[in-house]
Parts: sequence; C-alpha cells; structure tokens
Amino acid sequence: MAHPEPINNEIKLNPKRYIVSKTDKNGIIEYGNDYFVEISGYSEVELIGKPHSIVRHPDMPKIVFKMMWDRINNAQNIMAVVKNLAKDGSYYWVVTEFEPKIDPITNEIISHTAFRKAAPQNVIDTIEPIYKKLIEIEKDGGIEASEKYFRGFLEESGVTYDEFIDKLIGNRGIFKMFFTLMKKIFS
Repeated sequence: MAHPEPINNEIKLNPKRYIVSKTDKNGIIEYGNDYFVEISGYSEVELIGKPHSIVRHPDMPKIVFKMMWDRINNAQNIMAVVKNLAKDGSYYWVVTEFEPKIDPITNEIISHTAFRKAAPQNVIDTIEPIYKKLIEIEKDGGIEASEKYFRGFLEESGVTYDEFIDKLIGNRGIFKMFFTLMKKIFS
C-alpha cells in the first residue's frame, strides 16, 4: 500500500481522548481503537493486518523509530513524540508509550500495545526542528550519522533520551498516570 502524499494540514487531537493500537511483535496491526481509526482516516479493515508504518510520516527521522524498536524489542519501555500521517495526507502529533506482552511460557515478546495522547504544542515546537535536523543528516549520511548527531546532542545537553523526553513533556506525571491507567485497562 502506497503512503499518501503529505499535505500541510494538522489534525488537532482531542486532549481528553486517547489512541490505542496493538501490533504483533513485527509491527503488524492487530487492533486499533475507534479514535485511532477515526484520526488515521483508515477503516478498521484497512488497518488490520497492515504494518504500523502505514501511519509513518516522512518528517519522522528513522533514528527515532530505530530507538523505539530497539527498546520495545527488548521489553523496555520508551516514551516518544511522534508525527503520524493520516490517510488523506494530514498529520497529527502524539506522545506515545508502549507495553510489550510477554509469552509466559517462552518469555518472548508476542505483541506490543501503544498508547497515545495529543502532544502539547510546546513539545511539538521544541521537537520539530530537532527532527528536521535529523532528517537532513539522514539524507546525506544515513541513519548512523543521525544517531551519532542525536547522541552528541543528548550528551551536550547532559541528559539521556528518557531525561530529554521527561524535560520536554514537563507534565510527564500526568502522561505517566494516563499510560499506567491505559495499561491496566488493556492488560
């Protein structure tokens, strides 16, 4: 399935609603809640069985997804700010966190559930120029170059990735409470 051509139209998410999707361990969508279906613009039938990258916006640096997959494939949590692409080419920004489901017998990851809320505007305003720089670097030097740059950026700032996101989000406590509640509901 071809990705839609991005258009300069932001879908403003309702801060009181949440997006939930579940994929298998390879990122193939198994479930999406009603708000995910509504915001993405795809029907449930169009989403189920497709790679979650169906909503990947080209403005997202590959290094961010590499970091996310490295962490969630090791059953480690990660919170990230993500710009997604709707079916009509519009975009929407989310703060996302993941919950891996582990097979109790094999101890292997069998699925991932992602919980998303609207990203605050100040978070978008801070992260967008960083993502633009990472995309520029990836075009010339690939993902390895953007990873080196991002590591350097974090080191110069004196923070880990998680600390950077914590500072960026500011009210992570509210997000943390939300994500904890969602994990209890969907477990």
